Amino acid sequence: MDQATFIERYYTERTGTNSLKWDLVEERFESRDLLPLWVADMDFKVADAITAEFKKRIDHSVYGYTFVPESYYEAYNQWMTTRFNFPIEKDWLRFTPGIVQALYYFMHIYTEPADAVAILTPVYYPFHNAVKDTGRKLVTVELINEANEFSIDFKAFEQAIIDQEVKVFIHCSPHNPAGRVWTEAELIRLFDICQKYDVLVISDEIHQDFTYGDVRHIPSATVANGQYRDMIITANSASKSFNLAALAHSNIVITNPVLRELYDQFAKTMIQTEANLFGVMATEAAYRDGAEWLETVKAIIFNNYETAKAKLTESLPNVTISPLQGTYLMFINLNPVLKGHNIVEFMQTRCGVAVDYGEWFGEGYEGYIRLNLATKPEFVDQAIDAIIREAKKI
Repeated sequence: MDQATFIERYYTERTGTNSLKWDLVEERFESRDLLPLWVADMDFKVADAITAEFKKRIDHSVYGYTFVPESYYEAYNQWMTTRFNFPIEKDWLRFTPGIVQALYYFMHIYTEPADAVAILTPVYYPFHNAVKDTGRKLVTVELINEANEFSIDFKAFEQAIIDQEVKVFIHCSPHNPAGRVWTEAELIRLFDICQKYDVLVISDEIHQDFTYGDVRHIPSATVANGQYRDMIITANSASKSFNLAALAHSNIVITNPVLRELYDQFAKTMIQTEANLFGVMATEAAYRDGAEWLETVKAIIFNNYETAKAKLTESLPNVTISPLQGTYLMFINLNPVLKGHNIVEFMQTRCGVAVDYGEWFGEGYEGYIRLNLATKPEFVDQAIDAIIREAKKI
């Protein structure tokens, strides 16, 4: 299906549907009539295969206790094997109502209060919150930022682990908001350090399906033919890939039986819920029959990125933009055109756009914005045109 036909068929108005992104924008940003390009979900209806499964269940009209069927494990294993060369054994899998919730669980399971947990900043702000909210010590290591192209400072990372006696590293792969898809060479260096100092790696791979061109996501557990997998817990979900966030269902892959037993012991006292029925159904349907839908969505997203980048580069050449290797989030440094003006006033009052702000992801990123590209091109054009128009007035 071509992009125009897809947008006509699947784009949907979300205002008035209790949408966090659209209907809570005034509460979150204290401003009305903003174009919401902030929280990371999409404005497209889900793949037809998901809707078809829901209709069957609605016609049945019973939503009692359920379990995860064998067909789910088969669909998930097939997706992970064919796309990422990561065959999944059923015994490795656990389920949580979202990856953020899983991070909070992991803090309690694998660390003690005041233990040090490292993250690479700027990074998704719930990483910060999960560490601080549970009384652990947050250790931030800055990514190297060269004109908004990001890489890992391995020397600083190792030194921080030594100095702070880090117990756990929360890894973001692909990286949000930097848009990086880490190479195997980078991952080997990173995990060598973690292995050397017995640091557990929690790898958030929720954006695994969003890579572009020749770039490919490498699951952390498969790096160097699985050399590090027993020190890695992988968290992924169909929620970003197929716009299922409210269905509260994520996959946790724990290959190490000792780490699994620790998880299960915690679950006995703290996690007494079944997997979400509709989350399980949607994920299975997506992995079984959603590939074509996803590829078209990715094409729309990358087209939005290329158009936005071209406009900004031509009109505001001093603005720097992170190359979009992964995710559907565009990270932009507007400081060269702000000339000291307040970023919130610029984006909201002048441009009329709601975005995630750089300082939410790490110190020193004031003047940066993260723009959600998973919507129809007209909205991205509107936001970029407003940024260009208002920047030229400063």
